[in-house]
This record gives sequence, structure tokens and C-alpha cells, in this order.
Amino acid sequence: MNPLSASGLSKAYGDVAVFSGIDLELAPGEIVALLGESGAGKSTLLNCLAGLDEADTGSITLDGRDLRTLDDEGRSALRRRALGFVFQAFHLLPHLNVADNVALPLRLLGRRDDARVAQMLAAVELAPLAERMPRQLSGGQLQRVAIARALVHRPRLVLADEPTGNLDARHAAEVLALLRHCTLEAGAACLLVTHSERAADAADRRLRLDGLGLHQA
Repeated sequence: MNPLSASGLSKAYGDVAVFSGIDLELAPGEIVALLGESGAGKSTLLNCLAGLDEADTGSITLDGRDLRTLDDEGRSALRRRALGFVFQAFHLLPHLNVADNVALPLRLLGRRDDARVAQMLAAVELAPLAERMPRQLSGGQLQRVAIARALVHRPRLVLADEPTGNLDARHAAEVLALLRHCTLEAGAACLLVTHSERAADAADRRLRLDGLGLHQA
């Protein structure tokens, strides 16, 4: 079973089309880079695939569940279990320290796994900063916390919006390697929005979103 299958997706705001005719399949263990100009609709597409926004037409199946058959509560439960999302704006909780931010997906699932949290912090080289608050971190450190949080519960699908945008070359390479390891470990797939050629080159496939739809890049 593929982690993600989408067919015939379209989205418009009023008379302005964001995208249309989008078909997408992501296989287990696969990383796909999504390219496109700013404003092409990449982030909107991610939000639709996650069930955070609703496409006007088409179907989305996430980890075997058709989003059209789920109410808001069902979509939230599916996201907690099956999805890891790396947002451009990080969206860390300012009142939680680094370790508790990373642990949040596990706690929402009713699980506590301090060893897994420690493992993910070590993987992004932030173990010594576990007790720090988000306001005490640099942009690159916040980015790595967000990535650790997205991967800690071993999701079936990772949606990553510019996950290396705030990182230097060394940390960007390490994060891409971590995404590769975690997708293989969980039989997951990763859709990676990026403007970085280095990040795109690390993917298994490159797709471009533009006015003509979604096609091989």
C-alpha cells in the first residue's frame, strides 16, 4: 500500500486557479522533490494532501484512508498517526522546551518514548539543547527541531516545506540523510518542497508544479 495517492486534484481561490489536474503517487521508501516558482501553489498542495485544506475536486488517500470519507476529527486522528509535517514557519510551541516539542507527536498518540526523543535529538545534533526554549535557538536550530518532531513517531508520509532552507550545507546534507533513513525505516514516503538543487538531487524523483500542472522536472 502506497503512503499517498492523489487523483484529479484542483484548487482555486475565487476565479484564480492554484492548480488543477494533479495526480500523484508516492511509494514506500521514496523521496520526491517538488519544485516550482514562488506562488505556484506548492504549499497549498501540501496542505491539501495533509487534509489541512480541502481541494475543490479529486481524491486523496493517505495510508489507505480516503480523506473524503473522514470528518474533521477523523482527519486529525489520521494526521497524528500517519503524517509528519515540516512547516516553513516551524510552528514550535513557545512554552515547551526542545525535548517536549519533539515529543509532542508521541504524546498526542498517548505514547511516551524518551529514548526515541533522545535518538531524534542526537540525529539532528541538538541533544545538548534539549532543555532550551525555542526563543533561545537560531533559525537553523529551530528547523532541526521541527524536522526531529516530524519524524519522531515514524509517520507513513512526511510532507516537508523547505526543510533545508535555514540550514548550512553540512546540516542540510545530514537532514537529507536523516529523511532518507527514516523513510526507509518506516516504509514511508517523503514529499519535499525545495528550491535547493542539492536537496532535489538527493531525491528519487523531481516533479515541477506550474501552470501546466504537475510533471517530471
